[in-house]
Amino acid sequence: MFRIDGERALVQTLDFFPPIVDDPRWFGRIAAANSLSDVYAMGGKPLTAMNIVGWPKQLDVNVLGEVLAGGNEKVQEAGAVLLGGHSVVDQEVKYGLSVTGLVHPERFWQNVGARRGDALLLTKPLGMGPISTAIKREQASPSQVERAMVQMATLNKAAIEALTELEVHAATDVTGFGLVGHSLEMAEGSGHALALDAGALPIAEGALELVASGVTSGGCTRGKAFYGARIAIAADVDAALGDLVFDAETSGGLLIAIPEAQVEQAVQRLKDANAPSHAVVGHFVERPADGPALTLS
Repeated sequence: MFRIDGERALVQTLDFFPPIVDDPRWFGRIAAANSLSDVYAMGGKPLTAMNIVGWPKQLDVNVLGEVLAGGNEKVQEAGAVLLGGHSVVDQEVKYGLSVTGLVHPERFWQNVGARRGDALLLTKPLGMGPISTAIKREQASPSQVERAMVQMATLNKAAIEALTELEVHAATDVTGFGLVGHSLEMAEGSGHALALDAGALPIAEGALELVASGVTSGGCTRGKAFYGARIAIAADVDAALGDLVFDAETSGGLLIAIPEAQVEQAVQRLKDANAPSHAVVGHFVERPADGPALTLS
């Protein structure tokens, strides 16, 4: 954060990755939405963006034009301005944005600060990891691909605008570290434990079936290896769900910690804003001595 004055501060983010869908314009939309999400996760407003491109010299530049057009659509939807960018010749296609956003220096959202008793909301369904992997393996149905592209390209703009006036104690977006990784950051950083409700987790259609059939991204294996010892999963939790919560998400939703007294209002505001999800997925509780910071039951 760079403070300008008592009311304004700048935040800067950068994110880019290889294609996860075949359609170049949709890839541009998804990559841009994912990059913009970091500003929304701080409760901020995107101001400017710059393209980051890696492009193989043998590929048609008209395809690159489609990628950039898709990205610019999302920048404009965010109310920001695209200022240009930089490209390099690369062996693999890569695209994303560097985004500058505006926050209040005293009221921006951080991923720590949740209080005991706070409820945790999630604003998009989980499951983009296995579905993206299925797309790469040509195992996803056309309807599954379409729904996933729309969800991943959906900005978190409406969700933060719906909740800005509420008492947000902590927030983050769910991306490469999966639900478990980002939830643990919130719980451990706030000094509490987080009890996730397995039955309340919103799941994209078909995602659990893919995981049950063995379709997960590499992020799932890495997540289980790194975070597995720090979460207690109840024996009656479905095995596929127990894997899915570790898997990486692309352009995932926001995790928002708010006082229990404001939950009903928050859920209604998310509904009114047509957020992809308005699920209350857990609560922050006192962490027991020598107990895990995260439970799923």
